[in-house]
Amino acid sequence: MISQVTVFLENQKGRLAAACRVISDADINMHSLFLADTQDFGVVRLLVDRPKQAAEALRNAGYRATITPVTAVRVPNRPGGLAQLLEFMDANNVNIEYGYCFSVGADSAIDVLKTDEDASLEQKLLDGGFEPVSAEEIYEID
Repeated sequence: MISQVTVFLENQKGRLAAACRVISDADINMHSLFLADTQDFGVVRLLVDRPKQAAEALRNAGYRATITPVTAVRVPNRPGGLAQLLEFMDANNVNIEYGYCFSVGADSAIDVLKTDEDASLEQKLLDGGFEPVSAEEIYEID
């Protein structure tokens, strides 16, 4: 499992830029950012090199920020790569609360999933032929 920073923002001009500036000013490197929004607020999901420090810096600046454990899995960057992983999760009765993906080159992608499982999910994934990804690997990806 890896740690994701989740930030709740009012859906107002400049709020995302200001939150990113807080992280930058704390000398924290952001590796990915995903934003889901509604009319009134947004939920920002971040993978950063120092999640605890990022959440603390954001809270000190007045943001509502939490640390969320998520599972990252490397899959082939080809049609069906994600579908195969999701079918495996379904066959193993793993509920996925949300997820997002990003390519890390021509050959692989990283799928980040928030599930109702505990740390034993990584072993299930390994046994199923999948490759869980550590935080260190996320931050070493070019």
